[in-house]
Amino acid sequence: MWSRIEPLMPADPVRGWRWADHRRTLEAIAWKYRTNSPWRDLPDELGSFQTAHKRLIRWAVDGTWEMILAAVLAAADAEDDIDWTVSVDSTVVRAHQHVAGALKRGRPTPVSPPITRSDAPAAG
Repeated sequence: MWSRIEPLMPADPVRGWRWADHRRTLEAIAWKYRTNSPWRDLPDELGSFQTAHKRLIRWAVDGTWEMILAAVLAAADAEDDIDWTVSVDSTVVRAHQHVAGALKRGRPTPVSPPITRSDAPAAG
């Protein structure tokens, strides 16, 4: 799979530091979403969590993720390795009436005690 993705990855910037290895960064991003862990819990062998997070955002903005998805889907479709079955779930989940703030029957609404002002002078 990496042989299909590698040519789509952005090149190192002309000026400044060389980027960290793209493959390791992709592994870090995949690990984060696979485990649903916070970025700060990224294992040391996957590099800096700041690098992975910044690269994720940068690639989302510049369209790299869309190019990778299109290339992987095209390759899978060409090899007839993808099933285009779509499943739509029409389940309706209803919340309890109290979640929406409805008043409970038979119980009066609690009244908060009145606020009384102090006779002391206000602090400066």
